[in-house]
Amino acid sequence: MEGVSSSAAGGSSSAAAVQGGRGREPGPGRVGATNIGRLRQGKQQHATRPGVGAISVTSWHLRVFAAVVALMGCLLLAASLAMSALHQVQFRNAAISRNFRGLQELKQSIVRREPVEQIMHARLLQMATSALTKNGSESEDFALWEEPYKQARKWKPCAAKHSLADEDPDDETNNGFVLVSANGGLNQQRVAVCNAVVVAALLNATLVVPRFLYSSVWKDTSQFGDIYQEDYFVKYMKNDVRIVKELPARLRSLDLEAIGSQITDMEISKEADPSEFVKSILPILEQNGVVHFLGFGNRLGFDSVPVHLQRLRCRCNFHALKFVPELQRAGSVLVQRLRQVGGMQTEMDKQLFGNNMLDQAFAEKDDGADTGTGTATPNRYLALHMRFEEDMVAYSLCEFGGGEEERRELQAYRETHFPTLALRSRNTTVSPEEQRSLGRCPLTPEEAGLVLSALGYDRRTFIYVAGSQIYGGTPRLRPLTRLYPNLVTKEDTLTADELAPFKNFSSRLAALDFIACASADVFAVTDSGSQLSSLVSGYRIYHGRGRAPTLHPNRKRYAQVLSEEGSIAWGGFQKRVRQMVDEYKRVSPRPRGRSVYRQPRTPGCMCRAGGDGSVHF
Repeated sequence: MEGVSSSAAGGSSSAAAVQGGRGREPGPGRVGATNIGRLRQGKQQHATRPGVGAISVTSWHLRVFAAVVALMGCLLLAASLAMSALHQVQFRNAAISRNFRGLQELKQSIVRREPVEQIMHARLLQMATSALTKNGSESEDFALWEEPYKQARKWKPCAAKHSLADEDPDDETNNGFVLVSANGGLNQQRVAVCNAVVVAALLNATLVVPRFLYSSVWKDTSQFGDIYQEDYFVKYMKNDVRIVKELPARLRSLDLEAIGSQITDMEISKEADPSEFVKSILPILEQNGVVHFLGFGNRLGFDSVPVHLQRLRCRCNFHALKFVPELQRAGSVLVQRLRQVGGMQTEMDKQLFGNNMLDQAFAEKDDGADTGTGTATPNRYLALHMRFEEDMVAYSLCEFGGGEEERRELQAYRETHFPTLALRSRNTTVSPEEQRSLGRCPLTPEEAGLVLSALGYDRRTFIYVAGSQIYGGTPRLRPLTRLYPNLVTKEDTLTADELAPFKNFSSRLAALDFIACASADVFAVTDSGSQLSSLVSGYRIYHGRGRAPTLHPNRKRYAQVLSEEGSIAWGGFQKRVRQMVDEYKRVSPRPRGRSVYRQPRTPGCMCRAGGDGSVHF
């Protein structure tokens, strides 16, 4: 359209210029006539060139039409693209909105779907809850806070070294070097260290400070010096057995497996006699100058060991192994906060903390608390070792009320961590009911709470819970917390900064549990075989001076009591549980076949004082 207007204006200007040249002013009629004449003239001129005039007019109109069509097309295309983008945005917004609503609904569903409590003994739990609510402080009449038998105080520690003088080791030529790579967790490794000391002395060999193997279960890279005071250990034991920190250079490059000096647990009987080591290991040691015990779990017996070697084992366990200062200080803070008082120091404290008992740490944490005068009454607490981690539960081949989902989960764990056991469980019929009746099932938190309530501990009892993650999590633990709300762990008692140095090291965290359990007014265990309960029980007997009771239910008898849940009255349940626990606490020398680590009242470890002041076994 702009081209048409420009042409018309150009034609008018030309006509005016021509007329102006002739000296006449054009009028309206004249301009019109001139234009018509020129148009006629143009047509006549084009007529002399056939077809040209028609094509020119048509091309001009086509160009205009094409421009209009192109413009409309562009507008339509732009509108189409805009509408498409708008629909896409709307679709995405709708999808996002639906997804968001879905997430919100899922979140609300999760919130609404509270984990169901894992309860196996609903009737007894209800009776226990009712009894604890009604009785109040009446339970204090049942004095379980102290050892009930005076005989316990007659047993005295006898394995200590009489002097710590820095004496040179004997120059007597020995038979070579003993290397030990211990597997397991903190407590299993502790037993291996003590047994290694005895074997080295038995073979007249030099012991290299034991190394700890990395375990896919414990996932801890800690070595001996990260947990125990290495120099103190070497110095304390030096008159009994020579100990060095590494092999001589001439032996380090040897392929011990190739020369037959690597000894696995498969090659030594479980709880072997000393004679087996002399017969099968000593020749290898004399020939190669070195032997390497790989694993070394429970490879030395208890009953066939001479008194002087038994004393050596107890000396190592109860005196030579001291936690590193970092653990002693953190353990000191932990215990003082559990007691809610600073400044007191028992014989147990001296053994556990040495000079690293920190009174000030308690004051810094709790302003206004007693900081060392000893005038405040310490809070009494019970330490409970809940051995109900997934590995223990899976290994037991028991069932705990979780149905088919629990069975699949535990079997999958066995396939990964206990393949031999998993194969056996597939090929043979293992009855969970029979396992329970034989006392082979670990107690659940619920069953542990029923024991404590039957013994008379009221709801105010302060309980420190030791151990790793409880299998089943919060739902499994909730029946216990309903009975005893004052439950704490090391994570509750120490700050994140205080735990940070030990956070990724399971053995060091286990050392803090060991300290809290050993220092407790009462120690309660729920299993018969774990190394922590075994070592802590023995430590409390050895250093507790008759004031460190341990509550230990007989799981076989307890299973029988629980099997009568449908008919037993609460009074009858209490009576039978108390009898069961009291029988375990009777003081007697170590029975044959029992661990000296758990029961150190045995020749070489502890002495019994007679009425006339004499000491005998």
